[in-house]
Amino acid sequence: MSSTSPTNAKQELAALQHSLQQLRQGHLSVHQLTEQAHRLQCLHTELPERFVTVLHGLLNRLESSALFSEESCSFSQVDLLDSFEMWLDKAGLQLSKAA
Repeated sequence: MSSTSPTNAKQELAALQHSLQQLRQGHLSVHQLTEQAHRLQCLHTELPERFVTVLHGLLNRLESSALFSEESCSFSQVDLLDSFEMWLDKAGLQLSKAA
């Protein structure tokens, strides 16, 4: 029997949503958010592979955007955070369907 469950994945998703808000408010760094997201095993297990692939791409771009002190034409951190928030919303919908 797997130690993951949709309930645990939803809890991890809620924690990630909270961390995104903390980042937007300046209370958390991009690195802390991405580290947390990489450790969420239940979420990675419960979501389809395509969600995990998109998440890793977003996290890589967020980490790259943190290297720049201002918005760059290649890495708009605001746009990336908006995309990450959209991913969180879609992941939540996907988890609700699976429940």
